[in-house]
Amino acid sequence: MAEIIQRDGAWAFDGQVVRITPGLHRSVPLFRQTYGEVAVPLEAVAGVVYEPERRRGRLRMTLREGADPLLQATGGRLPDAADPYRLVVDVDRAGIAEYVAEEIRHALLLEQVPKEPTAAYLLPGPPVPVSVRSSDGTVSFDGTRVRIDWADTSDRVKRATGPRIIDLGDLLQVEWLPNSGYEDGFLRFVTRETVFSKLPPEKDPYALDLWGNVRRDLLTALVATAVTARLSHPSARTGGTWPDRDRPPGATGPPSRSDHHDVLLRRLRELGELHRDGVLTDEEFARTKAVVLRGF
Repeated sequence: MAEIIQRDGAWAFDGQVVRITPGLHRSVPLFRQTYGEVAVPLEAVAGVVYEPERRRGRLRMTLREGADPLLQATGGRLPDAADPYRLVVDVDRAGIAEYVAEEIRHALLLEQVPKEPTAAYLLPGPPVPVSVRSSDGTVSFDGTRVRIDWADTSDRVKRATGPRIIDLGDLLQVEWLPNSGYEDGFLRFVTRETVFSKLPPEKDPYALDLWGNVRRDLLTALVATAVTARLSHPSARTGGTWPDRDRPPGATGPPSRSDHHDVLLRRLRELGELHRDGVLTDEEFARTKAVVLRGF
């Protein structure tokens, strides 16, 4: 057993699995503590390196492309401190860190683990149900449906349409960008009906606009990962874009322009009904309609 324990967390390697446990110190980001322990099978590992620095070093693990739904969902955009595959190492433990890295590298060579992308996820992602309260509302996923309940601070049009419920079978992919504190982020659920929509996150009823507490908003990556783990693997997507199971028989390209036109008409009808019912004022209706038309 090769093991290193630090304030930042612990890595333990038994020859087959690297078990990564986050530390409990207050300096450990909330996301890592909430995501919890990660068991990485050796076949998912692409490489590991120890990076020495003057005051502290870092253990870094890279995974094979397509092995982890967390990395797929976040697209490498997790802040460095929130990355579970990174461990801050005190200088006096540099030798242990090098030993752990060498043991993993030796096992990779011995088992002849390939570096090519995987054909399926090798890690499960977070368990469901999972629910996260963000600056724009609460998003929940029970394994079959996504539900978004808007906050009082959400755009009025979003609140007027009520909770958004999306079946897993209707989803094509999840798009996620973290709130950095300098620029807003978003969590967007892309369906066949909304694939052409380019509404800004604050106006998109299929997206959460992340603009508030950075630590809390980062937790939306839990939902993004849980959903991604249950969608078609990237290797099963035609042209690397659309999952085969979400496409009609014989389809060879993205959704057609007729689909695009139908989505636009449905969106405009929805806004028109809200306007007629008095939910939207004349000014709000005109402004939102203009945003929808620009988005399409």
